[in-house]
Amino acid sequence: MSKEDYMNTSVQEPPLDYSFRSIHMIQDLTSEEPRTGLRPLRHSKSGKSLTQSLWLNNNVLNDLKDFSHVVSLLLEHPENLAWIDLSFNDLTSIDPVLTTFFNLSVLYLHGNSIQRLGEVNKLAVLPRLRSLTLHGNPIEEEKGYRWSSSVAQRR
Repeated sequence: MSKEDYMNTSVQEPPLDYSFRSIHMIQDLTSEEPRTGLRPLRHSKSGKSLTQSLWLNNNVLNDLKDFSHVVSLLLEHPENLAWIDLSFNDLTSIDPVLTTFFNLSVLYLHGNSIQRLGEVNKLAVLPRLRSLTLHGNPIEEEKGYRWSSSVAQRR
């Protein structure tokens, strides 16, 4: 399958869904089975998923150590990752590894423990980022949070 064909089809693929799995470390994804949905996941000949969406919500992750490496083991085209759901984990910061996925358009970080509003600035390098959720984090209490969020939405 050509890269262009992949880009046209994988947007329709169901997510690789590891939500509600009590995952503590990203490395655990390599031994964990993803949740099954109504539509089956498609895989490449090498066995990697053809999706552009990775759901890791409702786990107990507190860092993203080895994230790029593990994603490259799971996805045929990790560079095309467009949606990452990390909501409802224990993340205290926005790991710079997320800024390496330039096709990222949806990033859910709500319900974590992110405390510094300045963390959000790291994401400015993502040209396609259109949806970012941060509610339910301690940064909500920081002065300027609402203003910063509305400016980010107009980007």
